[in-house]
Amino acid sequence: MVVPFRQVVRPIEVIAVDAVSDALAGLIRDLGEGARLPAERELAERLGVSRTALRDRLRLLEAFGVLNRRQGSGTYVQRLDPQGLEAALDLALSASHLTIESLHSVRVALERQAAREAARRGDPVAIAHVGKALADMEAAATAEDIDHADFAFHQALLHATGNAALTFFADAMTGVLFRAVRQRRDRLKTHPRDKEVSVAAHRPLYEALLAGDADAAGQASDDHFQVWHDLFTQPTMERP
Repeated sequence: MVVPFRQVVRPIEVIAVDAVSDALAGLIRDLGEGARLPAERELAERLGVSRTALRDRLRLLEAFGVLNRRQGSGTYVQRLDPQGLEAALDLALSASHLTIESLHSVRVALERQAAREAARRGDPVAIAHVGKALADMEAAATAEDIDHADFAFHQALLHATGNAALTFFADAMTGVLFRAVRQRRDRLKTHPRDKEVSVAAHRPLYEALLAGDADAAGQASDDHFQVWHDLFTQPTMERP
C-alpha cells in the first residue's frame, strides 16, 4: 500500500542521494522482495546514521512503494510499483510544478518508443491483447466504456514491448494523464463521434503492430496523439 505523501515529513528534494541512501538501497537489493528489514535501531547502527536520518529515508522509500511497513510486524521490501511514481506526479501536478502538457509530451515520446519496440518484438499473444482492447472500444456503449478500452489498449501496448523499465515509467504517467483527459472530456461534454474518432485513431497502430512495422507503428502512435490534441484544443462548437 502506498503511503500518502502528506505523511512524508520532509520535502523529497531536501533528502539527498548520499552514502546512507546508497547503503540502504544496496541492503534492500541484497535482501530482495518480501524480506523484512532489521529493526530500526539495528539498521541505524549498521549504516552508522542516526535513527532520525534513517527514518526520513525509510519514509521516503515507503512513500514510493519500495517498502511496506506493517504495524507490529516490521518493514518489508516489496516490488517497486508504478503507483509510487504516479503519486509523486499527481503531487507535482497539483502543486503546479508540472503541467499536463509537459507530462503529456513525455508520454508521447515513451509511447512512440513502446510502439516501435512492440512491433519489432512481434509477440502474437501480447499483440492479441492490444486487438482485444480495440475490439472493446468498437463495442463500447458509453463514454466510460471508451475510456476503459482506451486505457486497456495503451496498457497492452506497453506490456507488448517486454521492456520493464519503459512500462514502469509509462504506467505511472498513463494513470495521471488518463484522469486528466477524462476531466477535460467532461468539461467539453461527450462528443457524439468520440467512439468513431477513438477507433480510427487507434486502428493504424494496431495494424502496424500486426505487420511488424516499427516505423509505421511509431508514426501511428504520434498520429494518434495528434488527433486527441487537435480534438481537445478546439473550441467545442468547432469540433468535427
